[in-house]
Amino acid sequence: MIGSLPPGPLNAITDVPGVRVGQTTVIEGDSVHTGVTAIFPHGGNLFQERVPAAIHVGNGFGKLIGATQVQELGELETPILLTGTLSAWKAADAMVAWLLAQPGMEQVRSINPVVGETNDGLLNDIRSRPIRPEHVTSALEKASDGKVEEGSVGAGAGTVAFGWKGGIGTSSRQLPANSGGHNVGVLVQSNYGGDLTIAGVPVGRELSRQQKENNSGDGSIMIIVATDAPLSARNLERLASRALVGLARTGSNMSNGSGDYVIAFSTALECRRRADEQLHHVTELSNPAMSPLFQAVAEATEEAICNSMFQATSVKGFRATVEALPLESTLEILKKAGAIKAQA
Repeated sequence: MIGSLPPGPLNAITDVPGVRVGQTTVIEGDSVHTGVTAIFPHGGNLFQERVPAAIHVGNGFGKLIGATQVQELGELETPILLTGTLSAWKAADAMVAWLLAQPGMEQVRSINPVVGETNDGLLNDIRSRPIRPEHVTSALEKASDGKVEEGSVGAGAGTVAFGWKGGIGTSSRQLPANSGGHNVGVLVQSNYGGDLTIAGVPVGRELSRQQKENNSGDGSIMIIVATDAPLSARNLERLASRALVGLARTGSNMSNGSGDYVIAFSTALECRRRADEQLHHVTELSNPAMSPLFQAVAEATEEAICNSMFQATSVKGFRATVEALPLESTLEILKKAGAIKAQA
């Protein structure tokens, strides 16, 4: 475990009550390795019962569909989808069709789908734009509040991190009762580079891979942050910005060609807003009470990224074969540095 705060029972974003995750992995021979990951803040109709949300941009080399309305209104009205770059618009269209078909949506004439992406074009024939409506529908309808599959799955099926296989990763932290007892969960789609560092140990240098040609630092990462702490969009943006502390600890330098985005939302019941509600006021945590949440999101982000690589498998893809992080060598490096304890 990274950091000092304890994880939740699943060590996943689904430790935040109400949050659900669904994934579809799309593999077609060696040419297609991609997928869809869907994140729901709660089990109801999100368009009718919206949650406060914020977006923080570390480096804006990306295509985050729906970002401006979230930034303007400070709320989320659809699930969040993650996929590959050139399929982002197809995923958004499919989700809108699915939402319009839901009960109670017959009179809806405007929806702001939120879809993030990273470029999986090394392992995936990205120009074929292989995501189809049924892939999106499957991810949305399979969403559950249980264990989240990690590694080379869903939107992480074709991603690469630090020259090794990246993917979907998740982690959570629970605050002690004297700090509010709130939960923070993080899910990442890792697809970026830099100087791989785990728990403060320069693992990439020890493995002598940081100078590989395919590890320039370019790439992207999507970070989704959930909490049950009562927060407005203002403090959610502050929370989202601290996720980049965890990203930086892994060795990212957020290069020019990297799209580094954080979407944060609160599931607190008192923070939700009905679509037809004219007046809405929420008493949120005070500014000083944010500090433990900042620690939690930094730790959970760092660990979620590590989990995305530790759980990934080697993939022979469209233009290359990308190996999984060599776990045995990595663990030996971490033990030697004192970052983890050797078993007796």
